[in-house]
Amino acid sequence: MTTEKAQIVEQKVYYFANVKIFDKWDPRGITVEDPGLIEYINLQPRAIPHSFGRAGAKRFGKKHYNLIERLANDLMVTGHVKDSRIHKKTSGRDTGKKQTTLRLIRKGFEIIEKKTKQNPVQVLVNAVTNTSPREETTRIRQGGIIVHKAVDVAPQRRLDTAIRFISHGAAQRCFKKRYTLPAALADEIIAASNYDTKTYSVSKKEETERVAQSAR
Repeated sequence: MTTEKAQIVEQKVYYFANVKIFDKWDPRGITVEDPGLIEYINLQPRAIPHSFGRAGAKRFGKKHYNLIERLANDLMVTGHVKDSRIHKKTSGRDTGKKQTTLRLIRKGFEIIEKKTKQNPVQVLVNAVTNTSPREETTRIRQGGIIVHKAVDVAPQRRLDTAIRFISHGAAQRCFKKRYTLPAALADEIIAASNYDTKTYSVSKKEETERVAQSAR
């Protein structure tokens, strides 16, 4: 990573120099290897990453939210992943329980730190970088028919998609199993940071890019 890119990351956190995420992990020194995501991965250190939606009404307001908060928001989204007609994601029971979700993420980070001996924030950044697709398809109507065309993915959408893949992968790991969400989330993030193609988030990223490549 070049010095200029590292400085960009440092500038985002310098004015909160004495604050750590969850009062445990220092975001200073975190590197973002993908230059397209540097401006969109927010690493402002907050003891509790909860902004109460202050930037929600702004255009592209999500870029002002901490990465951990965006992960928490996605984990408690009402919806589901359907696999063989079985719901594999929350259908309402986690909606609005942000403090509970943040506690689960903190426990997951503790597991990541114990297993990898690394800063879990850095591991999460690596996982997001590895699971963000660079190309996808969009539908275009031509002469009364719908045609799928390959398009480049905007940086903010890349980040949104990566976080969604990780949260869905964690939900899938612990669905109807004796497996807690913090452990499932930790394993999903660690596997994604190592670019394990067997994990849900990485396989979905590769599937998205493969479909886009076939639609060129």
